[in-house]
Amino acid sequence: HTRWDCKYHVVVFIPKRRNKAIFGVRGEMFSKILIANRGEIACRVIETCRRLGIATVAVYSDADRHARHVRMADQASHIGGSRPVESYLRGEVIIEVAKASGAEAIHPGYGFLSENAHFARACAAAGIVFIGPTPEAIEAMGSKSAAKALMEEAGVPVVPGYHGANQEAAYLAEQAEKIGYPLLVKAVTGGGGRGMRLINSAAEFSAQLEAARREAKSAFGGDAVLLERFVQGPHHIEFQVFGDSHGNMVHLYERECSIQRRHQKILEETPSPFLDDALRASMGEAAVAAARAIDYRGAGTVEFIVGESIAGEDRRFFFMEMNTRLQVEHPVTEMITGLDLVEWQLRVAMGEALPLRQADIPRHGRAIEVRLCAEDPDNLFLPEAGPLARFILPAITDQVRVDSGVREGDHIGVFYDSMIAKLIVHGADRPGAIARLQQALAKTAVIGLKTNLAFLQTLSWHPAFIRGETDTQFIERHRDAMFAKSDAAPLAALIAVACRYLHDEEIAQAERAAAAPDRTSPWASNSGWRLNEKDRRSLMFSDPLAGKTTEITLSGGHGRYLLHHDQRTIEVDSTWSGNNLRLEYEGQQSTLVVVRYGSHFSVLMPDTRYELIAVDPFPFETMEEVAGGRLTALMPGRIVKIMVAPGDTVTRGQPLLIMEAMKMEHTIHSPRDGRIERVVHQVDQIVEADAMLFVFAEEK
Repeated sequence: HTRWDCKYHVVVFIPKRRNKAIFGVRGEMFSKILIANRGEIACRVIETCRRLGIATVAVYSDADRHARHVRMADQASHIGGSRPVESYLRGEVIIEVAKASGAEAIHPGYGFLSENAHFARACAAAGIVFIGPTPEAIEAMGSKSAAKALMEEAGVPVVPGYHGANQEAAYLAEQAEKIGYPLLVKAVTGGGGRGMRLINSAAEFSAQLEAARREAKSAFGGDAVLLERFVQGPHHIEFQVFGDSHGNMVHLYERECSIQRRHQKILEETPSPFLDDALRASMGEAAVAAARAIDYRGAGTVEFIVGESIAGEDRRFFFMEMNTRLQVEHPVTEMITGLDLVEWQLRVAMGEALPLRQADIPRHGRAIEVRLCAEDPDNLFLPEAGPLARFILPAITDQVRVDSGVREGDHIGVFYDSMIAKLIVHGADRPGAIARLQQALAKTAVIGLKTNLAFLQTLSWHPAFIRGETDTQFIERHRDAMFAKSDAAPLAALIAVACRYLHDEEIAQAERAAAAPDRTSPWASNSGWRLNEKDRRSLMFSDPLAGKTTEITLSGGHGRYLLHHDQRTIEVDSTWSGNNLRLEYEGQQSTLVVVRYGSHFSVLMPDTRYELIAVDPFPFETMEEVAGGRLTALMPGRIVKIMVAPGDTVTRGQPLLIMEAMKMEHTIHSPRDGRIERVVHQVDQIVEADAMLFVFAEEK
């Protein structure tokens, strides 16, 4: 049965138990829950519910009408427009959907309403279980400044700084001088790097403070901030904690989350290569003390900053904040413990006691997670939008896991986070986990929009990462190596693409011949046959990153070719299995992955990847008149603030406009000196990538 606002699905599902359940069958479980979230976390919760026999209700916005989590759930209800404030942040609407659907509980996932005490209370008032901590615990940790004061009382070390109520800009500037630079300004509420700025000097304090406040207001509804000393050589290390309503409290070990961009995590691993056993034990005790101080219930994460040993001083750790929800990186904890943390959340919400004492919680091997995101690392990691024309993932095993809320053919939009998927691997030790990560990345491909895949692959092979030198300055310290200009595609990549091109043509030709009325007709074939000469094909491929075009000539067929390139003649033997190519030439054999979408080819090698485009020798081009005095958007997004008006004279580097894309703010600067002739858009408008923003007056 289908209505415009509600979808129902009949699902036949044979589960594969990835994590062993520790809880036994003890009393009743929820029969139906609503998931007040989207994307991969909604899909993740649905997977556990399927295994436990719990029916699920999804909610969706206009942009998510055909999303994967909507298709996976047993039923789904439309709740509003594409922007979060129009849909996923409408707590009262979500509660009404839960009541109408008969859901007994709401799982908030992470982000959106997961740390909203008002929403938790509204659930209780409606007779619906909120699968998370108490409203009081959320409030206690919802304000970073109040949380730090509470932690000081509990004896948990806190980073020196200012956490007070006076939010006057001049007063904050005075406090910054007392703390000393560099320092961090952070939004008092929220997390995920939003509303956070690193300030290196007094000269940039005002601008960075304003940006942090504006971003915090947009993301969390409040613009209060705190100031913290920036710890030198910082490592971002968090502990997974769990509590129940019976007074039991445990931690499930740590996660190293130091490799970040834009103050957001990009790689997480456990155990941390930075901690020794003594420091790990002390931090674990502090994490449990932090949770116990607020009588915590459910899944939470206590985050610490750990500094390097300086001038003979031992490494020290400081409390940063507590996230009163499940974290994006929870799968690495599940991989080393074999536990299902979502099931733990459900059981605790039902009133059951934790099944394990601290000493009984298992830990096996090492796990690493990377976040595959739609973003351009070469352009300050700015988010990208576009289609997932091809989306190839590695084979899922007990050691390789993928959490994703999208499928091939979906479109990555501008309204939500840029994450496409999480790739999680497990190994007996750290070298084994790293090797498995490298192998998994070499089997992953995305065609259709820019991603950080090549960056992640470079990261996984970097010697400093392999050595475990992973503080929060990793990317900046190794910027030259991480963003080195790509070399031209090697011969193996060119041969692989040429073989894929001809292989696809041979398949298409065989299909046409099979469908032809007269299969003996020469017109049923386009094999390239010619009189008195061997058939040959000349192919041209462009290498966009290297800025080079290469021509290859081939003869032969059915996987065996004679290739001519750069005054060389090479015999090539190729065998295909899906996208996997076994290639042999000049006495060498190798296995590559070649993914194709139209004229675009992605060649995946063990330690790198190359993107090549087949060049049409007879292209049809349209001529468009393009003025040289236009400034266009580097990414799709929403215009937050316009800082100039028509007629204004501007200088190179001057801020002109601020855009919000995928929940982060980005400032657009003037590319040159000049005068603004026209401002094309207005505040709050949505613009696409390459949309014209400003027109400069012509220079006379």
